Formats: sequence, C-alpha cells, structure tokens
Amino acid sequence: MLVSEHARRPVTFRRYVAIGDSSTQGIGDPDPNGGWRGWSWRLARRIAAQGSLEYANFATRGRTTREIKDEQLAPALALEPDLVTCFSGTNDVIRPRFDLKGVLADMHQMQRACGATGAVVLTFTLPDLTPLLPVARPIASRIKALNAGTRRVCAETGTLLVDFDALPAVATDPRHWTHDRCHANAAGHELIADALAEALRLPGSSGTWREPLPSLPPVHPWQRLAGEVSWLRRHVLPWMWVRVTHGWTPVRDPARVVVLTRVEPA
Repeated sequence: MLVSEHARRPVTFRRYVAIGDSSTQGIGDPDPNGGWRGWSWRLARRIAAQGSLEYANFATRGRTTREIKDEQLAPALALEPDLVTCFSGTNDVIRPRFDLKGVLADMHQMQRACGATGAVVLTFTLPDLTPLLPVARPIASRIKALNAGTRRVCAETGTLLVDFDALPAVATDPRHWTHDRCHANAAGHELIADALAEALRLPGSSGTWREPLPSLPPVHPWQRLAGEVSWLRRHVLPWMWVRVTHGWTPVRDPARVVVLTRVEPA
C-alpha cells in the first residue's frame, strides 16, 4: 500500500502547519535568501493554487519524536490548522538507545491530538537507507520496526500515510539525496511534495512520482571508491570526531520563532 486507504475526497485547506525534524524543516533544499524551502513549503504552494492558504513550519533539526511532541505540538495546534503534516523518527533510530514503544506512543498521541481538532493529518514512512548508505545497515531493523509501527498507528488514528518504504528504487535513488546521504536534495523534496499532494488528492497531482528515474550509467569501481572516500572524509569522520570529543550531541538548531505566512501559489 503506497497511499493510505484513509485518503479523503479533495478538500480546500485554509491553514497548514508542519511539525517535525530536519526533513520537514527543509534541510538540503536551500532558498536564495539563505534559508530552507523543503517539501512542506513546496506542498503549501501546491495547496495555495486552490485558494488562499496560511502556512507555518515549526520543524527543527535534531528533534526526536518526544521533543516534537513537547515543543511543537501545542503551539502548532494553537494556530487552529485544518491540515497538519507530522513526520518524525529519524533522530530516534540513530540514537544509541531506541525506544520503539515510546516513539510510537508519542506518535499516536500527536496524531490523535491533531485529528481531534478536525484537521487532516498526513505523514510518511522512512525508507531503508542501506542501499544509499551502507553504514546504516545496523539500524535497518529499527527502521523496519518503526515503519511497521507507523502503519499501525496511522490505521488507528485515521492519519493519511504515504509509504515510501514500499518504493525503495524511488526513495533511495541517490539523485534525490544530498551529498551527506542523510537529507533529501531539492529533487527529493519535490518528490515528497508530489507524493503528499497525491495523498491529499490535490487537483493536478498524479502518481508519476512513483516512476523510477532512468538507470544511471555504470560507474567504474575506482570512481565508486573515490566517491565513498570523499563521503567518509566530508561527513563521517567529522561526525565521529564530535562523538569522540563531545559524546552524543546530535546537531540541533535552536527552537525557531514561527509565524503564519500567506503562501503564493506555485
């Protein structure tokens, strides 16, 4: 199942809020002014094409599911949105201790709270990153368990779910990811926005995002090795140095001042 069976008839939204971590914040999809756009902004522009839309993005890099619930949920709901996207879990599965039961309980609570206001709630699964990121193999079982739990929670709460995990050839295509292989690039954020737009049945949306890109030409083993070495030098070694010198201190942006903005259509 790629899009939740709870999909509703097309509706017009007037106020959309996004809560989450670096993915929702838009890391990897820079705007010309030095900030981030991301899939939530791209989705907001698609929705705005149907009428006036106010949008606020509370997502902040480094946040776990519990932190999103504690820091972002209440102020987001105070804006009385009729659409909420709520994606989390990445910063939970990469931690030394992964509390799956606690993560799913927090996820359930957030989805229930959002849905209780009458808002449409939308989320998606995290694909297994092993094909893109071989060092992620040790957490593959965590991602699998998280996705299975996410599907159960969404079925219980009526949350719309886009199951990217069911399309690994699309979700883990390196052309959709930044050089760090942990954040989607502009094309990846565009793909996520396309998929969520279809889940909402926005006019003009379609399932073309499911179609894999043309196959990449063969890469010489030495070129592949050079790419891996470059990635290790630029991303893995600095990360390991921080872990050794400062312990487990994931990159975290401070909580942001969030205001509603009126979105111009795409």
